[in-house]
Amino acid sequence: MIRVMTVEDYDEVYILWKKIRGFGIRSIDDSREGVARFLKRNPTTSVVAVEDGRIVGSILCGHDGRRGCFYHVCVDEAYRRHGIGKSMVVASMEALKAEQINKVCLIAFTRNDVGNAFWNTIGWTKRQDLNYYDFTLNEENITAFNEQ
Repeated sequence: MIRVMTVEDYDEVYILWKKIRGFGIRSIDDSREGVARFLKRNPTTSVVAVEDGRIVGSILCGHDGRRGCFYHVCVDEAYRRHGIGKSMVVASMEALKAEQINKVCLIAFTRNDVGNAFWNTIGWTKRQDLNYYDFTLNEENITAFNEQ
């Protein structure tokens, strides 16, 4: 069963994230408070998959009003290759479409062989025409940036 993720799912989802190889978890953004903030801003687009009474898959999905983005897409290894990942992706895509979002992107670590194989297999395009940049917002970094 695929359903909308709530903050009450956090503990079980976090345990799942910790089991996934090739996954990156950030202490602030992926904390209970960080995920609660994300879900409050995006209340209908993140999903979990429930099988045998427990969460076996999840997608954090949100948008900025223009483009959707998938974060932390995963399925427990014991439940893979049963269509759960694809069903979650479709549920999140339908939720984005209901909010008039017409494009979605995702980020997968290069070392995440299973995840990258999944996305390539189901028809997603790996972009070669752009670079992804990251900047951690904290006082030290902002001050250093401003002084350059």
